[in-house]
Amino acid sequence: MHAAPIPQDAAPIIAADRAHVWHHLSQHKPYETSDPRVFVEGRGMRLWDATGREFLDATSGGVWTVNLGYGRKDVVEAVAAQLLALPYYAGAAGTVPGARYAEALIAKMPGLSRVYYSNSGSEANEKVYKMVRQISHRHHGGRKGKILFRERDYHGTTIAALATSGQAQRAEHYGPFPDGFVSVPHCLEYRAQWDCANYGERAADAIEEVILREGPDSIGCLVLEPITAGGGVIVPPAGYWEKVSHICRKYNILLHLDEVVCGLGRTGAWFGYQHYGIQPDFVTMAKGVAAGYAAISCTVTTEAVFELFKDAPSDPLCHFRDISTFGGCTAGPAAALETLRIIEEEGLLQNTAQMGERLLANLRDLAERHAVIGDVRGKGLFCGAELVADRRTKEPLAEAKVQAVVADCAAQGVLIGATNRSIPGLNTTLCLAPALIASEAEIDRITETIDAALSRLAA
Repeated sequence: MHAAPIPQDAAPIIAADRAHVWHHLSQHKPYETSDPRVFVEGRGMRLWDATGREFLDATSGGVWTVNLGYGRKDVVEAVAAQLLALPYYAGAAGTVPGARYAEALIAKMPGLSRVYYSNSGSEANEKVYKMVRQISHRHHGGRKGKILFRERDYHGTTIAALATSGQAQRAEHYGPFPDGFVSVPHCLEYRAQWDCANYGERAADAIEEVILREGPDSIGCLVLEPITAGGGVIVPPAGYWEKVSHICRKYNILLHLDEVVCGLGRTGAWFGYQHYGIQPDFVTMAKGVAAGYAAISCTVTTEAVFELFKDAPSDPLCHFRDISTFGGCTAGPAAALETLRIIEEEGLLQNTAQMGERLLANLRDLAERHAVIGDVRGKGLFCGAELVADRRTKEPLAEAKVQAVVADCAAQGVLIGATNRSIPGLNTTLCLAPALIASEAEIDRITETIDAALSRLAA
C-alpha cells in the first residue's frame, strides 16, 4: 500500500482548517463537533486525508475536474518550466503557451477559430453574455439581447451566471438578478413534461414556443449544457440537438454550449456536443482543460462572431472591452497543452468510452437488483443513477437517504457525488465521474461499493 506523507500530528492542520477556512458548498455547523476532512495527497484515482485514510475518488476532485488523476509529474514539470520562463502577462498581449494551446484546441473544434482566456467556468460564460449584449447594442439596435437558458442546467456562481441557473436552490436568496434571462423547459424524459412520441423533438419544440412568446427579434443567444451535470446527469433524448440547432438557425439565435463539465474527454469525445453533429457559435470550458493542475477557462467562438468586434476600429467602444486578470497566467495553457497531449497519447478518449460503457452496464445491473434505482443515464465517464422511493410513481427518495448512500460509500473508502442544492425535492441522483484513466477494477469497485450501500439502505 502506498504510504502517503501524513503529517506526524494532523491535529494542528485540522484545527487551522476548522478555525479559518470557509469551505465551498458546506454547512459548517457540524464542524463544531466533528473534524472537517483535509486531503494531503493523491495518486492516480486515490486520495489520502490528514488522518491517513485512503479513498478511491469517483468524482474527479469533487466537481468533475481532475480528469487525468492525481500525481501527474509530467503536467507539474511542464507548468514549472513555464513559470520559470514567464509566469504571467496580462491577456492584452500574447504568450507562447497561450498561442500554442489556442492553436491545438481549435484543431479539435472544426468551425471555431478564436479562444478567449479567463480562469473559471463562471467567468467564461459571463464573457459570452457580455459579447451577446455588446453585439445586441452595436449590431441590432439594442434588440436581440435576451439570453435563454434551460431548467436544470447550471452555468456558474456569479450573479449574472446565476441569472441563467435552472437550479432554483443555487439561485435562491441571491437575487434580484439582471433582466433579460429567460428559462426554457428541461428535456429529462424520465421526468416527462409531455406525453408524446419523439420526446427529444417535443422538448426542442418547447424552446421554440418560448422564442415565439418572447419574440424572436428579442433573443440573441441560447445557452445549454450538452449533457446536464449538476441538475441530474441528463442526456438529451434522440432528435433533441438536431431540432435545437435548426431552431437557432431559423431565428438567428447564437448557440452557446457550456462544456465546463463535458469538455476535454469526459463523455468519450473531445466535447459533448460532438456526439450530436451540431455547430455552436460559442463553446465554454474550464474544469478538465488543465485537469485541475492549474486554473484556466476558455471562451471559444467563430470567426464570424470575432469579426463583429472589429468592424469600426476608429470607434473606441467597438472592441471587446473586457479583461480577466488571471487569464494572463501562463500556468493554465501550459498545463492544458500537457493535458491535451496525455489524452491523445494515452488513448484516454477510447478508455473513457469503454469504461463508461462498463460503468453504465454495472449501474443497470444494480438497477435490476435494487428497486430504489429509478433511472440510469450518462455518456462516457459521466453517469448518474436517480433514486426513487417508488418506481411506479417515480416518487423521489428522501434526500437525506440519498446523502446516507453517499456517506456509506465514503465509509467504505469510495467518494461518490449526488445532486445537491439544485432542484427542491429532486436532489436524488447519484453522480459518478471517475478520472479518464479509470480501470475495469476501479469501475467495478465503485459500483460494488454502491451495491453494498444500497443493500444497507434497503435493510
